[in-house]
Amino acid sequence: METDLKICENRENSEYFEYFMEKALEQAEIAKNINETPVGCVIVENNKIIATGYNRRESDQNALAHAEIAAIKAACEKTGFWRLTECDLYVTLEPCPMCAGAIINSRIKRVIFGAFDKKSGAFGSVINLNDYPFNHKPDIISGVLEKKSGIILSEFFKDLRENK
Repeated sequence: METDLKICENRENSEYFEYFMEKALEQAEIAKNINETPVGCVIVENNKIIATGYNRRESDQNALAHAEIAAIKAACEKTGFWRLTECDLYVTLEPCPMCAGAIINSRIKRVIFGAFDKKSGAFGSVINLNDYPFNHKPDIISGVLEKKSGIILSEFFKDLRENK
């Protein structure tokens, strides 16, 4: 998927991060539309989205079916390699310990997330796996489109409670 070159010229530009976070939010919408917790993820290499994922735990009845895991698996299949050292991962919610472990193990270069996860966030909220002596530490950029990422989650759970 090609992107607007003006946005991609400066990889430290907030518009660049927001562009790809919007793409992750589109994945979260897909999850929401199938009654899954609305978390979405995209993996970017050389300014192009190479993989996407969204939560499917309920649909698949699989505790491993998180957005990040799906996207990492797809990126490995696309590249033919398990090391994703030149890739950035954008996800709408701070990764949990399982997903943070997969990110570390796949050598993702940088993680950009939207909303903080005060219950299971593993890059700062509950624990920070980058504080431990693992052989890889991805760069972390937090709070990109944080409000928008949080709203989709809070509205989903509000609707879920009201429709019980």
